[in-house]
Amino acid sequence: MTSRTLLSLVGLFVALLIASSSIFVVKETERAIMLRFGEVVQFDIKPGLHFKIPFVNTVRKFDARVLTLDARPQRYLTMEKKGLIVDSFVKWRIQNVADYYTATSGIENTAAKLLASRVDTGLRNQFGERTLTEVVSGERDELMNELREELNMVVIADMGIEVVDVRVKRIDLPQEVSQSVYDRMRTEREREARELRSEGKEKAEGIRADADRQRTVIMANAYREAELIRGDGDAVAAATYAESYNEDPEFYSFYRSLDAYRKTFGNGGDIMLVEPDSEFFKYLGQSQAK
Repeated sequence: MTSRTLLSLVGLFVALLIASSSIFVVKETERAIMLRFGEVVQFDIKPGLHFKIPFVNTVRKFDARVLTLDARPQRYLTMEKKGLIVDSFVKWRIQNVADYYTATSGIENTAAKLLASRVDTGLRNQFGERTLTEVVSGERDELMNELREELNMVVIADMGIEVVDVRVKRIDLPQEVSQSVYDRMRTEREREARELRSEGKEKAEGIRADADRQRTVIMANAYREAELIRGDGDAVAAATYAESYNEDPEFYSFYRSLDAYRKTFGNGGDIMLVEPDSEFFKYLGQSQAK
């Protein structure tokens, strides 16, 4: 091999080395910055094929996907100073590469530690503003949304990252708190049961009183109608008697006397002391005389 050939091979190798050092690729799942002697000269390089000056520029690439910070369970106090053991996680991603690199030197573990500290402070504040019942029951989603917004107001500017979601996986009550919570829940349920029973009793009494009132009204109306019918009947009977009397007074007197005899002697056990020539036996005497 001649010296000319050797030099050509060395030159080709150096050219390939320079070319390979001048080209870099940023993937779709990555964000990148370019540095010149340690100083950032190009921010947020887009995915694709790019060039740099070999041995002068260096490129740092970062994962642009949504990452998960699984925080260690921590103890927090509620508004009533009740302790809770909270297990949570955070979804986050890089939002501004330059700020992210400045705050963390591009080290993901450093970013996770800084974010975990801010999440811990945020959770402590959020739980401290709520009661135990609010935290355990209906306001957890509201708490998480408020915490996410609160974190983003800080970490986007300070760390160049965005909190996508904050979730509480589990909330445990310490043993000393559990019994007091259960006792309070039992007391609350008993109070609600008493209120429901009292309300039911009140409604039952109202229904019963309304039924009695309706019964009284119905009976009064029935009695009034019966009296009206009886009055009409008595009026018809009186008119009939009057008409009969006007047509034949003697027969009417005889008929009334027979009716009186029937009512008087119909029972068979009655004893009456009257004079034989009494007006009461007028028609009996006339019958014997005939």
